[in-house]
Amino acid sequence: MTDSPPRCPRGYPKVHGAGFAADPDGVYAQLREGGSPGGWAEIAPGVYALIVTGYQAAVSLLTDTNTYSKDSRRWRALTENQVPADSPVLGMMAFRPSVLYVDDDEHARLRWAMDDCIDRIDTNQLGDITRRSARTLVSRVSEDGRADLMADFADILPMMVMADLLGCSPDEAAHMVSACQDLISAGPEAAQGASDFAGILFGLVQARRREPGNDLTSWMINHPAGLTDEESVNQLYCAVGAALIPTAAWIAWALDLLLSDDAYAGALAAGTVTVRRALDQALWERSPMANFSVHYARHDTELKGLQVPAGVPLLISHAAANRDPALPDDLGYSNKSHLAWSAGPHACPARIQATVIAEAGIETVLNELWDAKPADPGRRPELRHGPFHQCPRSMIVTFRPKRAARILSAAAAFPGGSA
Repeated sequence: MTDSPPRCPRGYPKVHGAGFAADPDGVYAQLREGGSPGGWAEIAPGVYALIVTGYQAAVSLLTDTNTYSKDSRRWRALTENQVPADSPVLGMMAFRPSVLYVDDDEHARLRWAMDDCIDRIDTNQLGDITRRSARTLVSRVSEDGRADLMADFADILPMMVMADLLGCSPDEAAHMVSACQDLISAGPEAAQGASDFAGILFGLVQARRREPGNDLTSWMINHPAGLTDEESVNQLYCAVGAALIPTAAWIAWALDLLLSDDAYAGALAAGTVTVRRALDQALWERSPMANFSVHYARHDTELKGLQVPAGVPLLISHAAANRDPALPDDLGYSNKSHLAWSAGPHACPARIQATVIAEAGIETVLNELWDAKPADPGRRPELRHGPFHQCPRSMIVTFRPKRAARILSAAAAFPGGSA
């Protein structure tokens, strides 16, 4: 069995950079050649991984904890100093003492804390906070008659909501989303983004140790699981990172479908379309986390015909697996078996809360900017660069100008939340 791919990257698809962003489906097709459920790819300069593109292979891997581990300390190339020290993927893949990177009993303890804290979030209040924040954002562009629903809305809304949940200031939240964008893009700024992101959270944990509040940070550090400050910071690192960029991309893709897909146009005009259907379709077709859920085989093994050496990163291509040609043609978007939330013991713990934020945010845009339409109809949004996420660069819409004061007065009717 081959331990690692040749040093020369020729012949291995690049799951990063401008070429991948321009044609990810073409890269996934390369990885499926010969009927394989995946293959070797370069995920950053000089960094290789196996990308799993087959749906059944992905489910098998995600649910087989005896064969596969989440602990990146098993990453042999990293421990043998074969990964560049400044590699942009390390911010997302290097080990941290959080629920995302541990197994077995340690995972159970940290997942207990994560699940309990997330379950304490009142979803009715979360919806109110989201609608208030969304109206605030819409009011900032409503009189212009033109907006970038990515930069002006989707990128910012999850940040505003998380600021309220975490108990941090608007300035801290703004710095947090900027750092998180740098981190997940896996570009030259990734290392600094990871450092800044962790630093903001460390300061927040220290502040809540001194003065606890009724917020996610305080709940986490005071949970019976007895998390250390380092564990608390890294738990929040995982929770916030998962909330910001993936939720922003999800909101954007669903809005793109609602405003530009002919299948929704008539229903939207008639007021009969459900936002939830567009959200479901977006998760199937445009999974916000395109390639992630990193695992490592505990020993040399085989995954549905794919040879897997121990200690090699295996990335689940949620984007490719959800569109596996082997899946039934009539599966339907309302079927919840997509892998956008991952699966198995490490599946996303905040699906309900993320759905509340996305649905309330999108409904607010549709209600307040009811005549919005794409500025360039028929043109698919360009993707941001990066191996991990699938997110539009921008989403420009036009609409008849609306009075900001009226929208803000509606926002003020919702208690709580950032304005």
